[in-house]
Amino acid sequence: MLDSSETVSVISSEFTRKNKLKKKLDKPIYMKNIDSTFNYEEPIEHTVEVELFYRGYKERMEINVIGG
Repeated sequence: MLDSSETVSVISSEFTRKNKLKKKLDKPIYMKNIDSTFNYEEPIEHTVEVELFYRGYKERMEINVIGG
């Protein structure tokens, strides 16, 4: 994820469910595809906070939960 030019980070709901990581957002986020159409998935309603480590680099970030 370092310098990946991403605009939004996402994680699967199955992974977060297994690891008990979700927290509810105040209001849902509706995702758009690169062609500006709305994504067929349900809106994002949860997020997780994680710490990423890579070769001595450490960053705390929130990642949106997708997939119901």
